[in-house]
Amino acid sequence: MKQRIYLERTHARLGTSSVLPGIVGTSRALADVLQQVDLVARTTTTVLILGETGTGKELVSKAIHAQSPRADSSFVKVNCSAIPSALLESELFGHEKGAFTGAIARRIGRFEQAEQGSIFLDEIGELPLEVQPKLLRLLQEREYQRLGSNRTEAADIRLIVATHRDLVDMCKAGTFRMDLLYRLNVFPIRLPALRDRREDIPLLVAHFVPRFARRFGKDVRTVSPAALRQLESYDWPGNVRELENVLERAVIRCAGSELDVECVSGFEGAGLSPKLLDQSFDAAVRAHIVSVLKSAKGVVGGPNGAAARLGLKRSTLNFKIKKLGIEPAVLRGTQDCCASPEHSRARMEPKLAPPHAIAAQPGAWPRS
Repeated sequence: MKQRIYLERTHARLGTSSVLPGIVGTSRALADVLQQVDLVARTTTTVLILGETGTGKELVSKAIHAQSPRADSSFVKVNCSAIPSALLESELFGHEKGAFTGAIARRIGRFEQAEQGSIFLDEIGELPLEVQPKLLRLLQEREYQRLGSNRTEAADIRLIVATHRDLVDMCKAGTFRMDLLYRLNVFPIRLPALRDRREDIPLLVAHFVPRFARRFGKDVRTVSPAALRQLESYDWPGNVRELENVLERAVIRCAGSELDVECVSGFEGAGLSPKLLDQSFDAAVRAHIVSVLKSAKGVVGGPNGAAARLGLKRSTLNFKIKKLGIEPAVLRGTQDCCASPEHSRARMEPKLAPPHAIAAQPGAWPRS
């Protein structure tokens, strides 16, 4: 039978046993991750962090930097999905004055900001195809050029990247370069989903609840066995981030000193699996692009084309069309615009390099 959690006592124990800041748990799955972090942190090796949304990829990247010889230098974070594709190249590599319309002054890029330190590229799977060769060159040659410059800059940086996507599948679909994946996949670390380390949930509860209690001026001291059972029985598709949000709401609801089952109820039906969440987002983006393409009569470029209407570069829109599996029939309005990308791709045979060509590339690893 589950025991009541005494938060003050458990939280004090957490403070003395926590291995890395913000990373809470004692499960075997998490211990394996921490061991890998300890192994790679003291090197300058490129790290690829894999895991579902909300598993703590940014926390792990910070831990790698904090334990590295570059800990006293800059740690620069970039979310590739949060910056418009047309601006991402300039954001990463910088630009010279006059490099493009609106470039009224020289601008230092994120890679230059991270000189002698580390840079974390989150959601690397969202990096546009036209920018990927430049990142590949930086990794291979350890040099890059600002936009509009003929001068080559040396890159003394430690690169850490993360994604929740399957990059191998993206390579097969032609939306991610295989040679770039080889360069990034030097030391992969896969973070476990919360449902695969349920034994850490009581510790996470003891970590989050006192924090929210202090913030909201509540005197929450214990968590009931029934509430803990409910939290441990859920699959947590949003992982630790979702658990944190549910506990914040529970503390707000709590009127006494114990967090009971009534406080934590009502969240179970709201969750979708991570795969369904990704499909829902992609489906919404796809439907919007298809709608604009139809209104532009299938024209991508030009002043009245779909790219201009969406505020995207033509190459960026072509990348998204290919990534989302939008067929020419859709652009002509002869196919259902809401058909899923998977359904569309099922009728499209991707043009892949022959196996011997892939195997011949340096750095290739055996496929499982």
